[in-house]
Amino acid sequence: MNSITIGLISAGSIFSGALLGMQLQRLLPGHHLSKEMQDLVKVSAGTIATLTALVLGLLVSSAKSSFDTINADVVQGSTKLILLDRALARYGPEARPNREQLKRVVAAGIEMIWPSQKTGVPALTAFERATGMELIQDKLRELTPQNDAQRQFLAQAQQLAGDLSQSRWLLIEQSQGDLPLPLLIILVFWLVLLFVSFGLFAPRNAMAIAVLLVGACSISAAIFLVLELNKPLDGLIKVSSAPLRNALSHIAE
Repeated sequence: MNSITIGLISAGSIFSGALLGMQLQRLLPGHHLSKEMQDLVKVSAGTIATLTALVLGLLVSSAKSSFDTINADVVQGSTKLILLDRALARYGPEARPNREQLKRVVAAGIEMIWPSQKTGVPALTAFERATGMELIQDKLRELTPQNDAQRQFLAQAQQLAGDLSQSRWLLIEQSQGDLPLPLLIILVFWLVLLFVSFGLFAPRNAMAIAVLLVGACSISAAIFLVLELNKPLDGLIKVSSAPLRNALSHIAE
């Protein structure tokens, strides 16, 4: 299931907890809703709310940190692409086909992760299957330097191409993180219990129901955010393509 589906299921489950609490309010005898019981429920709900806020906050922080790491990797990779093109440019006109090939590889990579039209193939899967950088490395091995300067620029280009190939696989592996299902289930369970306690003593009117619905949707949005940030190359929230597009504008110019 994607992040939107999980978020909607979470919102529905949490809001159902509030409705269940309102229904129990009608069914339970009066002494179960006494002032003492209200105080007890408030204490229990406060404990659950603290645990939920702590776990959800840590999850958001961890997901944001992962997102920022991958975004930094994209920026660093874009810089190395420009340096690789500059090394090939200084090598000489013999490397012009390699520079053109590099430009095509970068353009194809951008289209894989940030497609102009939906292809039905997950961006991460398409990026993982790509072999453009390996092709660049093969083409670099075909160059025959004629002097020390060319040998130096070729060695620099090969080093940068190797770094980019390594960064690509590192980016792929870093994007494999998923929120553990048991943790997600426990978190939603805590939230359902919390909203049951809210509904148990809430007034039975349209305004109260609307407030509980907004609250359920807001918390589910946080869960959705965690799931999206854990998949920075797929979904609605992606790392920016601006660094790679800027690099593309400088390659083979």
